[in-house]
Amino acid sequence: MSASVLVTGATGFIGARLAARLGSSGREVRCLVRDRGGTRARDLEREGFDLHEGDVLRPETLRGAGHGVDAAYYLIHSMGRGGPKDFAASERAAATAFARMACAEGIERVIYLGGLGDRPQSQHLRSRHETALALREHGPALSYFRAGMVVGPQSESYRTLRYLVQRLPAMIAPAWLKNATQPIAIDDTLSYLVEALTVEASAGREIQIGGPDVLTYGEMLDRMAEVLRIRRRPRIPVPLITPWLSSLWIGLVTPVDAGIARPLIEGLAAPTVVTDLTGMALFDLEPISFDQALRRAVAEDPELAPT
Repeated sequence: MSASVLVTGATGFIGARLAARLGSSGREVRCLVRDRGGTRARDLEREGFDLHEGDVLRPETLRGAGHGVDAAYYLIHSMGRGGPKDFAASERAAATAFARMACAEGIERVIYLGGLGDRPQSQHLRSRHETALALREHGPALSYFRAGMVVGPQSESYRTLRYLVQRLPAMIAPAWLKNATQPIAIDDTLSYLVEALTVEASAGREIQIGGPDVLTYGEMLDRMAEVLRIRRRPRIPVPLITPWLSSLWIGLVTPVDAGIARPLIEGLAAPTVVTDLTGMALFDLEPISFDQALRRAVAEDPELAPT
């Protein structure tokens, strides 16, 4: 019998696609949702997924979520969306509550997706690593995946790239545009997360994942222009602009909320590349190039569909 899995964050960009991928592989999938009456939750129910209504900040609502489940995916992160001011403490508490439920209800493995890089100046990225530590301390065996930019239609990183290129004839160029990052396609990210269920050696360890290309954000902007078939945007050097100011600027010139843009920009304030290849070596996977990932995202982007 195929493994039963629990997916948190199933109404989000990665979680919804992960639930669909797991379901198509024949696994029984239960989705943890905060409001089963919400539009995205109703969509999941129509697609045949079992729903458990619960909130990781209210541990009592998690009871029963893990019954009969072999493995759980923890894909919850606020990304600056209007949570409490001390969101890092809130996220640690949420991860701890989930991990304890997983242990109590017999879940054998938790799979978590965090971020690449060691950037203590970024509170959001510190909190993602601290979430992994809480899951590891209080829960069952943890597969801790770490990725940089995930490229796919409707991902915030991809949307920010596209809007900047489409909307600005020229753009300011902070120093972080020169930092290296290692983006990975959404489909490859999902492949790693799904394959972890059958790669036993991935339990209890950290796994850094990335695509084959190491690029600066400036180079990614140029690649996006090429894929969209518009001219490359000239950049005006403004080296001293801070990530906070950059996020406000992005919030002004794109539909991406400044509160969401800030952790994205903070994630680029230092290199975000794979420094340990041993985790990826456990998997028989070959991620596609950044250009391929961009072309696929643009082709599937509902905002670019012909009217």
